[in-house]
Amino acid sequence: MIRKRDAMPAASATKTKTRLFHARMAVTRLEEWCVEAATSEQARDLFAAGAGQRCAPGENIQVELEHLFDE
Repeated sequence: MIRKRDAMPAASATKTKTRLFHARMAVTRLEEWCVEAATSEQARDLFAAGAGQRCAPGENIQVELEHLFDE
């Protein structure tokens, strides 16, 4: 006869408690932006000045751990 407490695996009694860690990550991402302009030169000037809007969200190309908070 198998009793309920006997059926429990032994690993559950020694289960390691996990903690939630936070980190500051430096993420580099390429995005596609667009701007209306008469010429490519004008478009470059507008982009350099911060004009335009994001057309596509892009992809992460690099992720680097900057700081792990262990408090």
